[in-house]
Amino acid sequence: MHKEYVDKYYLTEVDTFEQSIYCHHAVMGEHHVTEHFHRKGQFLYTEGGVVFLKTPEKSYFLPARHYIWIPGGVKHSIHPSGPQVVMRNLYFPKFATDTAFFDKINIYPVNDLLIELIMFTNRWNGNIFPEEEPKFSIAKAFKLILPEISLTELPLALPYPKNDKLKLIVTYLEQNIAENISFKSLAEHFDISERTLARLFQKELNMSYIQYFTILRMLTSLKLLLDEKLSVNEVALRVGYNSLPTFSNTFNKVIGVRPSEYVKNRNLLL
Repeated sequence: MHKEYVDKYYLTEVDTFEQSIYCHHAVMGEHHVTEHFHRKGQFLYTEGGVVFLKTPEKSYFLPARHYIWIPGGVKHSIHPSGPQVVMRNLYFPKFATDTAFFDKINIYPVNDLLIELIMFTNRWNGNIFPEEEPKFSIAKAFKLILPEISLTELPLALPYPKNDKLKLIVTYLEQNIAENISFKSLAEHFDISERTLARLFQKELNMSYIQYFTILRMLTSLKLLLDEKLSVNEVALRVGYNSLPTFSNTFNKVIGVRPSEYVKNRNLLL
């Protein structure tokens, strides 16, 4: 039986000992983890549901068979699809061997080797101190190997707009995701010039309209595949793709696997 999150260890225990590695595997037991931060960097892998992680700047979507690295000091809240989600966390202090990889928040696919390492850490709980050998060296090696096997970062995040007009536009896109909304029709709907709208997207979100809408559609399709157990064809239609091959190719480009392969793994609970 997994320990639950109700003790809020992430607020009270993770940073108690500066040089320790902290390990925690648990069923959520909560509908969300409120905004907080810790000085240690966090490796987070989840099972049994969909997880959104929010920072002041972006909203991240963590799907099955992926992990997120959260640098120390980054404020974040965690929003799982339900309290049954299992969270597997390792919190690491800074090491002299750390590279720039650990300075930014990102999502990466999990390969079979990393799955085995994650499951190996399931035997640990709480602080692992430097004098606890070989346990500490094994846990440290877990962190050291991440940059070597995490070569493909996924754009599973959407930035929050600060501009009031763009907030309305983004909400409109979310509510009409099944529609094929051209850039021209979007500009006309909100009575704004195409040139101004293009500048807004680049300035506020650092991406074009088509990039934003495509990622929004793919993140929504991930949620539908995982949460509602729809077929790939049904999901494609719900996010505005009448052509299944086009949807599959786009999904593969953004997510890194084809939706048919993703569906095969969606019920995998380790």
